[in-house]
Amino acid sequence: MLLSLAQWLQGLYPEQLGFLRVFQYLTFRAVLAAMTSLLIGLAFGPWVIRRLAELKIGQPIREYGVQAHIAKSGTPTMGGVLILIGIGVSTLLWFDWSNRFVWIVMLVTLGFGAIGWVDDWRKVVHKNPEGMRSREKYFWQSLIGLVAALYLAFSVSETSNLRVLELFLRWVQSGFSNDLPPKADLLIPFVKSVSYPLGVFGFIILTYLVIVGTSNAVNLTDGLDGLAIMPVVMVGSALGVFAYVTGSSVYSKYLIFPYIPGAGELLIFCAAMAGAGLAFLWFNTHPAQVFMGDVGALSLGGALGTIAVITRQEIVLSIMGGVFVAEALSVMVQVSWFKYTKKKFGTGRRILKMAPLHHHFEKSGWKETQVVVRFWIITMLLCLVGLASLKLR
Repeated sequence: MLLSLAQWLQGLYPEQLGFLRVFQYLTFRAVLAAMTSLLIGLAFGPWVIRRLAELKIGQPIREYGVQAHIAKSGTPTMGGVLILIGIGVSTLLWFDWSNRFVWIVMLVTLGFGAIGWVDDWRKVVHKNPEGMRSREKYFWQSLIGLVAALYLAFSVSETSNLRVLELFLRWVQSGFSNDLPPKADLLIPFVKSVSYPLGVFGFIILTYLVIVGTSNAVNLTDGLDGLAIMPVVMVGSALGVFAYVTGSSVYSKYLIFPYIPGAGELLIFCAAMAGAGLAFLWFNTHPAQVFMGDVGALSLGGALGTIAVITRQEIVLSIMGGVFVAEALSVMVQVSWFKYTKKKFGTGRRILKMAPLHHHFEKSGWKETQVVVRFWIITMLLCLVGLASLKLR
């Protein structure tokens, strides 16, 4: 919005307002987007926390969970609303409204946020720690993920929604047999010229898995004060670098990345997400004054997954978000092994002391702050490894 306003004013008074040309610089707007969302979060955080407390939107604690967390019962949850407000306002102020990629990321983020809102609301109103039923949650996640995947399959190589529609209709008329251009291939990091063509169906399936999988992985990670939000900030910031590279014809050619026109504008969203995340961390650090809830975790995970798909960095996302991957795998392995042993031996057995993974370390004697900070350090290392793939090819 402010970009269009600056361009309009500059057109009216080119000599007097020539300094407004600075708004055309993506990096300048990204810095201001991060600052805007950070200030919004810090300014409105206390008010949001008070309102949540007044509405008695407190976090229910599972009886079979870590006993040290019982004291957290009643802490205001659904604080992810604060993050979404910061991201939404800041992004709308600083990004180019004609950019289709930012809009699709915003829609996915808000869509998953709505699912999380309903889930959190049921936990609070019905006093049910489990919230929305898994099947219902996955249905809505799948619907949003598939719609986004279908759109992105044809938009990565095009610059207008009209062309996206034309390609989609051509794909349907051809009997679903059209291939996608090379820039839509699955890129292998640290390798210069190796990529795998996915085809339309392959692209849709991969995109669906990345978006829905990342959303749920971040949600599973959100179990300790500050544990999820800082890795989101770090991974989101790193993805912003990839977005800037893939959206630049110069840098993408130099670094041997596919050039995706418009992808660079996602840097604005990533910067806004980083600022809003840091503001939330101010109130979420141990001992937390507020929890993000599913409304925050599901939406942020969906945003990360969508950005990774647009920038063609799905594998790099799995590297940088290794903590999220480990948390999700720990639950899958624990549940699968428990069901298998219960069916075979009559009694379910566990591999970990408790899942997700961060609870296993708590049960092993680590303090909450130790788990959180060490997972932060691991994420920082993994983000550096991911960023190294920019040049090490």
